[in-house]
Amino acid sequence: MTKDVNPARTAGGGEDGRGAPVGRRVVLGMLAAGAAGVAAAPFLQSAYDNTLGAAAQKDPTGLSGLLPGGGGFRYYSVTGSVPEKTARTYRLTIDGLVRHRTSYRLADLQQLPQTRLVRDVQCVTGWRVPGTPFEGVRLAALLDAAGVRPEAKAVRFTCFDGAYSESLTLEQARRDDVLVALRMQDKPLAHAHGGPVRLYAAPMYFYKSAKWLSGITVTDHVQPGYWENRGYDIDAWVGRSNGRDDAPTT
Repeated sequence: MTKDVNPARTAGGGEDGRGAPVGRRVVLGMLAAGAAGVAAAPFLQSAYDNTLGAAAQKDPTGLSGLLPGGGGFRYYSVTGSVPEKTARTYRLTIDGLVRHRTSYRLADLQQLPQTRLVRDVQCVTGWRVPGTPFEGVRLAALLDAAGVRPEAKAVRFTCFDGAYSESLTLEQARRDDVLVALRMQDKPLAHAHGGPVRLYAAPMYFYKSAKWLSGITVTDHVQPGYWENRGYDIDAWVGRSNGRDDAPTT
């Protein structure tokens, strides 16, 4: 928070506005303090993000989601808490209408070809984070490896929070800008941001980018996800759905 300051009372100044000269030692001290603040900023922001993210995972009211986190992101969860997965315990299962049911460890996904996208992130509640890098495996590549059956029409996503789900049509899922994301903002996905693995559907409102991804099931029809069952549009194109006119993110 900032407040108005009377310039006539700053820097040791008198009521006539003419301040006393600022000594060299004071200037150097101010510069040193500024440099220390810049150096400490990433650590302070990280601590703030971790604290807010942890609080959001245990907040049954959802009010912590109103607070901005790092880079303008908000932290949302539809459950009271979400278990954390490590590289050792994480698994992503692909099943349903596929020829080869597959289970990936985090290391398996990391070894596959990676795609990096930089897009704005738009939440249906109104906030937007511009130019956010995401990196991961194209969902289409995982579907191809599993061998999608001819009768398949859609893909359903489930999450290890035990509650959240999402769906895409098969055509949407095969887009080049839909990823199984492992990294965000050029670092591994943090737990609060849906890590270690989340879905990222770049041209859609962010609720389609399911966090804490654990299951990909190929189906014969679109099954409404968590928020679609509560009134959100199933097709969530930014600026063309949910009664909003936001600028597209692509």
